[in-house]
Amino acid sequence: MKRIQTSKPVRVLRFIYAFVVCVLINATVGTGAAIAADKNSKVTLVYEHALPNVPGKSIKGVLVEYGPGGSSSAHTHPKSAFIYATVLEGAIRSAVNDGPVVTYRAGESFSEMPGDRHAVSENASKTEPAKLLAVFVVDTDEKVLTTPYKK
Repeated sequence: MKRIQTSKPVRVLRFIYAFVVCVLINATVGTGAAIAADKNSKVTLVYEHALPNVPGKSIKGVLVEYGPGGSSSAHTHPKSAFIYATVLEGAIRSAVNDGPVVTYRAGESFSEMPGDRHAVSENASKTEPAKLLAVFVVDTDEKVLTTPYKK
């Protein structure tokens, strides 16, 4: 296959375009998926789609990965958000509002209603990693999915 040579200005423009796209993606994921990841944790927005049969609503998938002993501080989600979380690996300790702390293992799920406060979210193990997929049904224009809880 023959390689096409491009001029320096075109290469510079391509570089700038790629850089801007990367910055925008990072800003969107960083802002949109920000869960109060405190200790040994990682949060990634893995998908986002408008719901064609529910105008104004979208579905957003957030992968939360906790290293051994990892946790997130208490937080809330948008008032429009319904969340259904499934543990993919390991075990997660979770408490919503003033409810009890419950340990969910791989394959188990829990939900959060609009306006709930997620008081505890942490890896149940000090030696093994844990992962969960949180699926949000939320207003499409909502960009910040998590806000640290302030008493």
